[in-house]
Amino acid sequence: MKIRVGTFNLFQFVEPPYSWYEKKDKFNQEQWEEKKDWIKKQITKMNCDVIGFQEVFSRNALKDLVKELGFNYFETVDIPKVDKKNNLIYISTTVALASKHPISNIKEVKVHVPSLKKHHYKGHFKFARIPVKADITFDNNKSVTFYICHLKSNRENEFEYIFNKTHTLEQKLLQVNKALEGNYSNSLRQRLCEASSLFFDIKKQKDKPSILLCDLNDREFSITIDALTNNKYHDNNRKESYALIDAYHQHKKKVYNPHPEQKEIKRTPTSYFIGKGNVLDYVFVSNSFSKKNPNKIAQVSNYEIFNEHIEEHPDGSILKSDHAQVVCELEFL
Repeated sequence: MKIRVGTFNLFQFVEPPYSWYEKKDKFNQEQWEEKKDWIKKQITKMNCDVIGFQEVFSRNALKDLVKELGFNYFETVDIPKVDKKNNLIYISTTVALASKHPISNIKEVKVHVPSLKKHHYKGHFKFARIPVKADITFDNNKSVTFYICHLKSNRENEFEYIFNKTHTLEQKLLQVNKALEGNYSNSLRQRLCEASSLFFDIKKQKDKPSILLCDLNDREFSITIDALTNNKYHDNNRKESYALIDAYHQHKKKVYNPHPEQKEIKRTPTSYFIGKGNVLDYVFVSNSFSKKNPNKIAQVSNYEIFNEHIEEHPDGSILKSDHAQVVCELEFL
């Protein structure tokens, strides 16, 4: 049996007459229908059993849309807030989980208080978007815990270090700790607290199969990924071992007409900022799906990026999305 799971940032899914953040930012009815039609076509292409959505303002509209496509199960754990002075303006957004298979044990992920202290977070903390946690049972009676998240963005364009695969965890921590102590990367501080809270919740699952569908708002090789996955980030006495694995590295990449001097396959961006491509959207899987685990219950058989729309318009079209959609196929053994 195979299942397909995906992540989809909808880019301001706001049903008229509502606006997002500013009164002027809203769809007319014709635009709204066009956006919904594109989303339906994209979901059909993705051909998923489970999808995690980000930037969900109009929950009921999305629930109706996905139900038309066979997703009979739909959950959120939060509702978007509206402006106190104008209840037609949304000032916050949520994430959502849609499935063609039964969902149970729906919960919100709680804040891990010791992680706030570790990152010197001051004041009242809350997730930028509360993550969804839920179990889904498939036709083979296998149950998997799914997490959907959309971590804090760097909307203020604060300075943040960019790392690559040559940087060790120690090097990253040295640089980032300076930034946090200097108090000039507060969005990153919140993102690390959010990622750490997810890490400790997923750790509590122990051997329960888990999958995270997410927009991390951070790049490949970022310290956010270490906070989310790496035991050593949270305990320096531990060896580097991982609660979650990036599913991208679990499948065999296909290369079409490779350049003779090409040494490795370049990862496809899922978002662009000022013309530069970044990977922000991911599927992470627990050890139950690791190709190195002799007791795995399933393995990654494919990993796809649906990015035609951002190749055409790198800054994104409000009637489509400014993110690529990521789909991971898993084959049960």
